[in-house]
Amino acid sequence: MISPAWTPGRGPLRILPGLLFRTERIWLQLVVAWALALGGSILLGSAVGALVPHAEQPDFGHASSGVVFTLIVLFSPVVETIMMGAVVALLMRFIAAWQAVLVSAALWGVLHSLSTPTWGLVIWWPFLIFSTVFATWRPSGFWRAAALVAVIHMAQNIGPATAIVMNR
Repeated sequence: MISPAWTPGRGPLRILPGLLFRTERIWLQLVVAWALALGGSILLGSAVGALVPHAEQPDFGHASSGVVFTLIVLFSPVVETIMMGAVVALLMRFIAAWQAVLVSAALWGVLHSLSTPTWGLVIWWPFLIFSTVFATWRPSGFWRAAALVAVIHMAQNIGPATAIVMNR
């Protein structure tokens, strides 16, 4: 069943797989959302790396590898998902869900660019997917939607966190 959040329409998000807008087959949706987020990040990361080969990388200071991994895989996905969900939920009170998703993705791209300029060019895509899934599940409850997105976000971050820790 298509989520009530999308009743007014999906706008340009209609190019995304229909499964992302449905509230059934939750495990398949989680896998598809993760694959889309990760695949898009890899493509965008490769393009940015080719265009800006010496781009600044995120700096985690002198924190231990365990702390860095925990921050990237557990802490950040939970905190960022709650913040993202609050923004999307608030925006959905005033504008269509697809517009809230686009604003959220752009906002997260900009916020990540404040830390590392090219990072935001890659980050906006997974946040587009995260925000879409959140909007789909928001009518079922804020915390349910946030939990689903946090799981996708954690899975998204495992690979990069591992690479960062291995290269320290």
